[in-house]
Amino acid sequence: MVQASHALDRIQVSADDESLINDAGLLLPATLGQRLGLPGLLDSRVTAGANAGDKCLSVIHSALAGGDCIDDVNALRAGATETVLGHRAVAASTVGTFLRSMSWGHARQLDAVARAVLARAAGLGAVETTPPDDAAVVVDIDATLVETYGLDKSGARQVMRTGRRGYHPLLAVMAGTGDVLHARLRRGRTNDSSGAGSFLAETLSRVRAAGAGGPVVVRADTGFYLADVLTACRRHRAGFSVGARMIGRMRATIAAIDESQWTPVPYFEPGAAVTELGWRVFDRDHRRRDGLPGRHRGAGVWVRLIVRRTPTPPAIRDRRAAAGQLELFPGYDYHPFITDQSGDPVELDRFHRAHAEVELAIRDLKHGLALSHLPSKRFGANQAWLVLQTLAHNLGRWSARLAGLAATPRQTIKTLRRRYLRVAARLSSHARRHQLRLPAHWPWVHAFIAGLHRLRALPGPAG
Repeated sequence: MVQASHALDRIQVSADDESLINDAGLLLPATLGQRLGLPGLLDSRVTAGANAGDKCLSVIHSALAGGDCIDDVNALRAGATETVLGHRAVAASTVGTFLRSMSWGHARQLDAVARAVLARAAGLGAVETTPPDDAAVVVDIDATLVETYGLDKSGARQVMRTGRRGYHPLLAVMAGTGDVLHARLRRGRTNDSSGAGSFLAETLSRVRAAGAGGPVVVRADTGFYLADVLTACRRHRAGFSVGARMIGRMRATIAAIDESQWTPVPYFEPGAAVTELGWRVFDRDHRRRDGLPGRHRGAGVWVRLIVRRTPTPPAIRDRRAAAGQLELFPGYDYHPFITDQSGDPVELDRFHRAHAEVELAIRDLKHGLALSHLPSKRFGANQAWLVLQTLAHNLGRWSARLAGLAATPRQTIKTLRRRYLRVAARLSSHARRHQLRLPAHWPWVHAFIAGLHRLRALPGPAG
């Protein structure tokens, strides 16, 4: 029998060191935040009480450190952590009171801060709004579900068609980088299309204000198959690639396509093919749409309708047959989308399918930050929480990008946190100077220090 070691039992524990820092790597995003003028923007534009900058930045930095609820903000108050944040770490009770005091108007003030920070980040090179070779800036819009379980949350009390309760926010994400361009909270029982036109108009306005003078293309799924979406694209000189709903005559037209018109495409399922049709959409919409050609009722707009078909898996065919469902298209599933982009249909289909990358940003917000839930019963507070999470998401990605720490454009916040943000350190003072003492043999120390020098070399906000 092996005798158990009691070495761990001999370790004495005390909490009396005022110089320790648990999340010393927060110095990186805090430094970038100061270069972007984020503290000043929050203090000057958010009017929901005094010291709004300290309270909002406490939520942002807590999220970057791994906090997923209001109470986790208190972790920033340990030891000397305030020194690397550049602001006062506010107590969780104060943050909760601050969020609950926020109306929808206050949350829109945070939206204005996010818009200004996006433009400043683009000026520093963190956001690429002018891609090389006249490439387009691609904006993916999508909706997601943030599930809740209580019965007292404003906007989330009713059960949705999925049988769950929650909120249904809209998100706009820059393709390729995962930067969140805009976010808007909506009540749970809301269609994907509700408010999509105005949301997209605000998003495109932000992109243009950030310096995107070249082509911009909007990608979306069938939930955004709306005249309002096309109107917003036209008014802001943006192209589109939007999933189409097979309604009206579209079903019969696709069913009549000759086999010779299908072009095989490389796909993870053999037998996939693509074809193209000329199509007029929204010609039966009787509301005035000034952004559509003709400026009169029922004008519609001509687009390219591209249809991808994939063989229906045998298991699904058997399940449909057992349920007594008659198939309109036996043997195939069809996926149409409309676009105004030029190019080969096969390449355009591949481009449209890349819209699925927006789910990576949503995953990062929910599982890397604190959007897996919304903490308050007040709608304005939850909208503010949503915007603060997107600011944390962007600040983390931008700091890694500008510091040269992002190995790939899709590096997650969890990876950034594990390698750089959650490092322990000790703060020492000598001759009125502070020194941050990092652990010996830390594998990412050289990258961290080099990245910090890059961020400190950035110019501060004008004025």
